[in-house]
Amino acid sequence: MAIFYTIIAFLGGLAMFLYGMRVMGNGLKSSSGGAMKTALARVTNKPFMGFLLGMLVACIIQSSTATIVITVGLVGAGLLTFHQSIGIVLGANVGTAITAQIIRLMDVSSGMESPLYFFKADNLAPLALVIGIVMIMFVRSSSSDTIGNIAFGFGILFMGLIYMSGVVAGFGEQLSSLLTAFGNNYLLGFLSGILVTGVVQSSSAVVGIIQSIASSIGVSFQEVFAVIIGVNIGDCLTTYLVSRIGAKPNQRRTAVVHIVYNVFAAVLIAALIAITRSTGLLSDEIWTSTLNSGGVANMHGLFRLVPAVVLLPLTPLFEKISVALVHDEPIADEDKNAIAALDALDERLFESPALALDMVDGVVLEMSEIARHNFDACVKQLFDYDPKRSQRIEERENLLDRMIDAANGYVVNLSPHVTREVDNRKQNSVLKALICYERIGDLAVNINEEIEKLRAANAEFSTNAMEELRIAFDAIYEILDTVTEAYRYKNMELAAKVEPLEEVIDDLIEDMNGRHVYRMVNHLCDAIRGIHYQAILTNIEHISDKCSDIAIYILEGEHTEIFGNEHTYIHDLHHSNQEEYINTYKEDYLKYFGRLEQIPISSFLDKQAAEEEAASKLATNAD
Repeated sequence: MAIFYTIIAFLGGLAMFLYGMRVMGNGLKSSSGGAMKTALARVTNKPFMGFLLGMLVACIIQSSTATIVITVGLVGAGLLTFHQSIGIVLGANVGTAITAQIIRLMDVSSGMESPLYFFKADNLAPLALVIGIVMIMFVRSSSSDTIGNIAFGFGILFMGLIYMSGVVAGFGEQLSSLLTAFGNNYLLGFLSGILVTGVVQSSSAVVGIIQSIASSIGVSFQEVFAVIIGVNIGDCLTTYLVSRIGAKPNQRRTAVVHIVYNVFAAVLIAALIAITRSTGLLSDEIWTSTLNSGGVANMHGLFRLVPAVVLLPLTPLFEKISVALVHDEPIADEDKNAIAALDALDERLFESPALALDMVDGVVLEMSEIARHNFDACVKQLFDYDPKRSQRIEERENLLDRMIDAANGYVVNLSPHVTREVDNRKQNSVLKALICYERIGDLAVNINEEIEKLRAANAEFSTNAMEELRIAFDAIYEILDTVTEAYRYKNMELAAKVEPLEEVIDDLIEDMNGRHVYRMVNHLCDAIRGIHYQAILTNIEHISDKCSDIAIYILEGEHTEIFGNEHTYIHDLHHSNQEEYINTYKEDYLKYFGRLEQIPISSFLDKQAAEEEAASKLATNAD
């Protein structure tokens, strides 16, 4: 039973260490997270700069896993390329060694008269706990909680180490025998390092355990070097498992390059130790020398730093290996043209701004097709639901986000090369069109989300409401097709037809909302269905608004007086007696309102359901 309670005590100390490290890390991340992400996003294509940045961030948050997970997230968001992330990964491996250097403070053994006595773990730990609890409970400021968490986590971390060291001290002879076995079986030591780190999910924690043993009974270089090499491999396996969940190919490659690099690093360290041992550079004195906590920290730091410096020039090789191991996901046929349009955004075309803007025009047109596909898919979801279709809607939306990010960046970088007024107007036009089509995609997703919520509530619209929506959907199909054709061919006649149709859609939505209110007031429609019906109508109206905006930008190509005066132009057009506008409006009005007027506001089933509900309420009241 004594062994059982000792194990529990040791695990309790380990739990304090892990919790303290998490609390301190979370506090550091919350205080520097925004600046850290900004710095990572601005990293250059030079691996050395990424290396320095990754090392700095890992030092700040004391976790290579957290740094790499954040980097993977930025790669997925398109803020970093896979190529840029490699240097950060290598730097994070080195930066995490700072935790071991902090832990070595346990070795401080000066007397009370020495200034170093203040830095003993026995003194720092309770002091940090006091500072932490005071900042959290008694200081009222925006940063007090963050500072308190950092100090409190620091204190708990050291209390855990002190506790573990006390437990280990009682089993010095047994642990010494165990580590001596590793000294004769390097493979076993290597595998144990991988296994324990995989279980604990923190290389810093495992090295901290070794340091606590070293502080209590001492360990030799021969006994622990293989364990520490294994710890480094186990650390990257943990990071891979965390980073690959739901990740895109380039995100998985970032996690894989961490493994590839650490395998190379482990082979390099093992080879260097074998060579220096056989040549006598690594003497018997060093080989069998007893290491304290600081010695273990130095070994860990060297095993992280030396491979990084030596292997940094090999980042292109690591990149190729990771790309070979993680294949690209198959591209849907309808997405291939979109990917090709993005690939055509070549900065070498900046010497000819007009040609470069034509390439952006191609992206706009591909976005128009994708947005139209998503709207069509949402309509189909209402009348013929398919869960796989919702997944495809989300994929298209992600593609639209990627496209606008890439195209916006391209146009911004093109700006210094745009000198002609005609190119400046076109640049403004394509930027606005990009935003409009991306927004149309968002609105289509909004409609799909309303449909999903309606299904989750096990509700559905009445037959009449569905027919009303079909009319509105058909109007959106027409306005989308009209504005896209106008944009494709810069057809001013087609562009002029968009605004009157947009006004008809506005009137249509207003009338349909009036019908909806009638059904609500007369208890022919319940609240759940009513909310989703109105939300869909609102999104439909916003889609038509965006189509109107695009049409205005097209008209600016020939009517330069509209540029910068879009709102005035729309206002004057609506209050004018322009014959073409009035005739088009009347034609579209008759087309869609003619159909709407044939649909009764409520159906027999609506009335029957309302009567049954009223009868049920009367019966309940009577009881």
